[in-house]
Amino acid sequence: MADFENKVIIITGASSGIGAGAAELLASKGAWLALVGRNVENLKTVADKCTPTYGAPEPLQIIADVTNEADVKRIVDTTIEKFQKINVLVNNAGILKSGSIETGTLEDYDTIMNVNCRSIFNLTKLCIPHLIATKGNIVNVSSVNGMRSFAGVLAYNMSKSALDQFTQCVALELADKTVRCNSVNPGVIVTNIHKNGGMNDAAYAAFLEHSKTTHALGRVGQTREVAETIAFLASERASFITGALIPCDGGRHAMCPR
Repeated sequence: MADFENKVIIITGASSGIGAGAAELLASKGAWLALVGRNVENLKTVADKCTPTYGAPEPLQIIADVTNEADVKRIVDTTIEKFQKINVLVNNAGILKSGSIETGTLEDYDTIMNVNCRSIFNLTKLCIPHLIATKGNIVNVSSVNGMRSFAGVLAYNMSKSALDQFTQCVALELADKTVRCNSVNPGVIVTNIHKNGGMNDAAYAAFLEHSKTTHALGRVGQTREVAETIAFLASERASFITGALIPCDGGRHAMCPR
């Protein structure tokens, strides 16, 4: 289905993981993509996999750090210069670092909050006039950690809870302008985020095995499954959904220890 024919979509964190999966799926549905990432080679690899459909142009590749205010302005300016509009913003860029109230550092806290919250506030704010003009929408990639508490990743949990509140506040603030804002809240998905956060190969393998017991469906998720949820929320099929936090977590948000 050409759900996004002639629709311009910005995806941050597009060089790997969920962002890469969303880019490939949305390209197959006709999206005009502005892909944002920090890794030049990885972003090019993703862009090469995004075969344009329904007459869409080649994806725009924007090398940028979402915590850099000049870079964020450049993301918006470059997209408008190329496509003249923005229909959908997918705020996917995010990081995870381990740390409890005893072991976490203030430096790590600031880094997580800057990437997972402050950058999203900044980019969204700059995109709002363009989204109002197109009656577009926003999809934030949050986490089950925003809905439930897990020890050992305190700052990450806080950042995702803040992002969920951001989603619902923005949804209310922009509803009269017909701009929707929703979140997808993944469980454990097979990406590099945990290894980037400090897990070695052995620890990650053990974590994935253990995660079979913490998700009601008995397995971890794949990027394509989250991408499908993003695509639904961004599409007209979700035209009456705003301010929603949609778990894509194999039932993990509904589980309690026994």
